[in-house]
Amino acid sequence: MTAVADRPLGPELHRTEAIGPDTDVLVIGLTSSENGPAIVPEDLFGDVLDADVRAELLDQLGAVGAKGKAEELTRFPAPASLEGVTSVLAVGLGSAEKLDAEQIRRSAGVAGRSLSGTELVSTTLSGLDLTAAAEGFYLGAYSFTPFRSSKSAPKSDERPVVRIELLVPEPSFGIVELLRAQLVAEAVATARDFVNTPPSHLYPAEFAARAEALAEAAGLEVEVLDENALEAGGYGGIVGVGKGSSRPPRLVRLTYAGGPKKVALVGKGITFDTGGISIKPAANMENMTSDMAGAAAVVATALLAARLSLPITVTATVPMAENMPSATAQRPGDVLTQYGGTTVEVINTDAEGRLILADAIVRAGEDEPDYLIDVATLTGAQMVALGTRTPGVMGTDDFRDRVARISREVGENGWAMPLPAELRSDLNSKVADLANVTPHRWGGMLAAGLYLKEFVPEGVQWAHVDIAGPAYNTGGPFGYIGKGGTGVPVRTLIAVLEDIAAE
Repeated sequence: MTAVADRPLGPELHRTEAIGPDTDVLVIGLTSSENGPAIVPEDLFGDVLDADVRAELLDQLGAVGAKGKAEELTRFPAPASLEGVTSVLAVGLGSAEKLDAEQIRRSAGVAGRSLSGTELVSTTLSGLDLTAAAEGFYLGAYSFTPFRSSKSAPKSDERPVVRIELLVPEPSFGIVELLRAQLVAEAVATARDFVNTPPSHLYPAEFAARAEALAEAAGLEVEVLDENALEAGGYGGIVGVGKGSSRPPRLVRLTYAGGPKKVALVGKGITFDTGGISIKPAANMENMTSDMAGAAAVVATALLAARLSLPITVTATVPMAENMPSATAQRPGDVLTQYGGTTVEVINTDAEGRLILADAIVRAGEDEPDYLIDVATLTGAQMVALGTRTPGVMGTDDFRDRVARISREVGENGWAMPLPAELRSDLNSKVADLANVTPHRWGGMLAAGLYLKEFVPEGVQWAHVDIAGPAYNTGGPFGYIGKGGTGVPVRTLIAVLEDIAAE
């Protein structure tokens, strides 16, 4: 899968039982404790790291002050006893008592990012958790450079690591686990590529074309509605938001038919958001290239469901538009008619995501799904309430809690939030069925969820995931997350789909 260019999205991942003779770096894990740092796993790779080699490595690590603190990196020349290895990289895993899959994933990510310019790496982290190690290395090494010219293209010592060999105790160990880990990591990287592509190159028609090409290659059914079909079909939210741009909107539908149980995915695809007539401040507006991260996630997840051959049917309904101010843009005070007939007074044109999502949710509901999950960079209020790394999860109580729990289990940190009934009346309009915002700032993330709830069919298990902060990292790299698109919540979505399939 690739969203932008025909290039690897991450390093090659392979299982191996022995360290190769031309290994540039051996990556080992180091835990911390009151008794000092310890190399883990302790005994799984006795033939590779016997007691004498471990003692020698620990002496060298102690000499340079390595503690094993979480994500601490210590690199030094390999001892002669490690034949064929140029250097050793010890990555901290933190407390042995608290070590879990997410910490392994994060530490592998930090290690992967530090290995630029390296051809071949072997690691023992796979002996702790092969899946977490593989995902962490792959995503930590991800980089996005298609728009760099020869003037700023990465030099050979700046290019991502080429090959990661994950040490395993026997030939059959982890075959299925590594395949799944690689497919999941590729899907996350695909979502990142979409998000990181500049809006000059990823506008609605182009986004739709790329999603269509990837879906057809994966064997999915594809339907694309252009601006004329949207107008004729009554998709007033998508048409209204797209009116201000010279680059008209689209609605993309991707269907993987894998079994009788139906799951609908809906993702917000605003390829750039100026706020429209209710224009945003200029400072940091360039980050609104990420306002289609929900769409990127559901497209990547639908493709991944097909690649994993899940025994369920997954349909992604993806509205795509560019929100621009112009002579043709919708105005504050305009009334539009959402797909399905609900009329809406547009009080604030910067609350556009819920308008396109409502159309898509109603359309997705016509398929009579058992479950519906919508994903969106929907509200700045999400970041006010939960920060930049914790998605807010709303919806029907049981399914909301299930999605939030699974999100935390895979390390994407979803947190269940309420939909307070008292906020609903604040969405009443003086002239239409609904207003698109409340007349106050309180509970903005929750009010947006209540707006979407109006369009969810009765009896459908529903979750709304607000990823306004977690979808795009504007700060420094951490764990397996670099700057820019994060790919959140692809891993949550696929884990939820697998959980539904296993019912």
